[in-house]
Amino acid sequence: MIRIPCPYCGTRDHSEFSYGGDGSIQYPALDAPMQDWHDAVFQRENICGLQVETWQHVNGCRMWLLVERDTMTHEIRSVRPAHPDMEQALEVTT
Repeated sequence: MIRIPCPYCGTRDHSEFSYGGDGSIQYPALDAPMQDWHDAVFQRENICGLQVETWQHVNGCRMWLLVERDTMTHEIRSVRPAHPDMEQALEVTT
């Protein structure tokens, strides 16, 4: 079982979250060629080790988070809001 420390709600079971995918993907502009979109969506590495992933806390605060997780051990190294402005809001509330 994976326990994810949500910066807003505290540590929760992974069943409260929805996996969003690789958080390091840089998607192309909307008017980019179809091949660029194909590569961004389908041509991904299967990382063995640390990976940044997106997760949404669907049964909690509903925030999108960037989770740095080791794919071999499932150890979570860091969790931060996916949107930079939300990180500033978190600093104000704590």
